Amino acid sequence: MSEPANVLVVAHQTAATRPLLDAVRERAQLGPSRFHLVVPRQPHGIHKLVDPEEYGEAEARRVLQDALPKLSEAAGHEVSGSIGDAEPLMAIDDAINLGDYDELIISTLPLGVSRWLKLDLVSKARGLGVPVTHVLAASNVEAIA
Repeated sequence: MSEPANVLVVAHQTAATRPLLDAVRERAQLGPSRFHLVVPRQPHGIHKLVDPEEYGEAEARRVLQDALPKLSEAAGHEVSGSIGDAEPLMAIDDAINLGDYDELIISTLPLGVSRWLKLDLVSKARGLGVPVTHVLAASNVEAIA
């Protein structure tokens, strides 16, 4: 029996949306896998300059608390999670350096709304040498209840 694939999932506003849950479910059905969700902090306003590490943490924690049970159900087993750097590429890079990930799933809002797409996050993440799946949420993001 082969080792489970370690899959890093990166999301914030889209962490509990149907497209991401479906992508995790589909990946889990392909074979043994372990999932870890990283939610980058998203400080707002002046806090982006003053102290981006401290601000945005409470919101990211709420996202984790909401998304982890839903992702765990989709995966068929417990999904772990953590809060990442305010810069999403740094959050991914940190996680990859600290863990042993075989794949990456990035969930974003659509083009025109997504700050991550404006930063070209998906292409930059592909440069890290890990296969990347990009999941696109609907423009009116609503978490699954």
